[in-house]
Amino acid sequence: MTGDGTGALGARLTVIAGRAGGTPLNHQETHMSDSVAPNQPGRPVRPVLEPAAQEFVEATANPPYLFDLGPAEGRKTVDEVQSGEIDKPAVDEEWITVSGGPTGSVRARVVKPAGDRGTLPVILYIHGAGWVFGNAHTHDRLVRELAVGAGAAVVFPEYDLSPEARYPVAIEQNYAVARWVVEEGAAKGLDGARLAVAGDSVGGNMTAALTLMAKERGDLPLVQQVLFYPVTDAGFDTGSYHQFATGYFLRRDGMQWFWDQYTTDPDRRAEITASPLRATTEQLTGLPPALVITAEADVLRDEGEAYANKLREAGVPVTAVRYQGIIHDFVMLNALRGTHAADAAINQAVAVLRTALHAA
Repeated sequence: MTGDGTGALGARLTVIAGRAGGTPLNHQETHMSDSVAPNQPGRPVRPVLEPAAQEFVEATANPPYLFDLGPAEGRKTVDEVQSGEIDKPAVDEEWITVSGGPTGSVRARVVKPAGDRGTLPVILYIHGAGWVFGNAHTHDRLVRELAVGAGAAVVFPEYDLSPEARYPVAIEQNYAVARWVVEEGAAKGLDGARLAVAGDSVGGNMTAALTLMAKERGDLPLVQQVLFYPVTDAGFDTGSYHQFATGYFLRRDGMQWFWDQYTTDPDRRAEITASPLRATTEQLTGLPPALVITAEADVLRDEGEAYANKLREAGVPVTAVRYQGIIHDFVMLNALRGTHAADAAINQAVAVLRTALHAA
């Protein structure tokens, strides 16, 4: 991708990033209501997006797309999108290096509510952004909100990104950090007996994978899982994949590209730690209670809801909520933090995590 292409996308998104958390556009400045399909049987109704979400999809509607930029330039662009001014709760933080995993060590950020010197329950947070993008910077505001809201420490692994690291390297790195919390976290004021796991998008995918691994290995007690619009299957043929294939930020061909960076092996893609939706009822039975949050206008919506249903069929306590009028990544993107959907979803996740961690 040429520098001109990179700059074009960056310029469009920088305008939005500069307004992150600000006042959304007036509804009259969007025109979704003019093109809403009639509510006819068998015909999907085009969502009426919140104004900030509509602005975002318009800014990302034309090429180059993030996946056109390639890993290096795409990472820079995602970092820039998340660099706008936005209010963030005060926290205390430190970086640690955990031994173990397939690469020998993993760096992780430990975030605690400012001034809290007691022993805290823990949220292991696994970030999304396609396995290719994302880091502690891109998810800083969200992580702070979860830590302060839930009264917990958030441990955030900086797992190795794809395509440099292929499946299942990142999953095993995240698992190594979770094991460190249980085995050695007490020295850092972390209560490994009160451990929840959460993640967004592909981070939700790896969160689900981690719960399956924990059940199989039997060495990682988990009290709660929170999945924000998770990837749960390597197929691309659901109703939402076709309805929102283009025009809603995360594209169908974009997800195909992300999967290709992670693994192109069809046998590996079929493994339940890559496609949790393919797990059997027996494999899902006994997993920790789940909160599954999906977005209406998202290619991943149907597979996330299908996974919630499958967990419920396996006897797992599940709360599954679809937020209307919103797009993929709405909890993470600072530009969408001012939406009603983001505010409600974050508050819901905080309440669920606080209850699970402080009742354990």
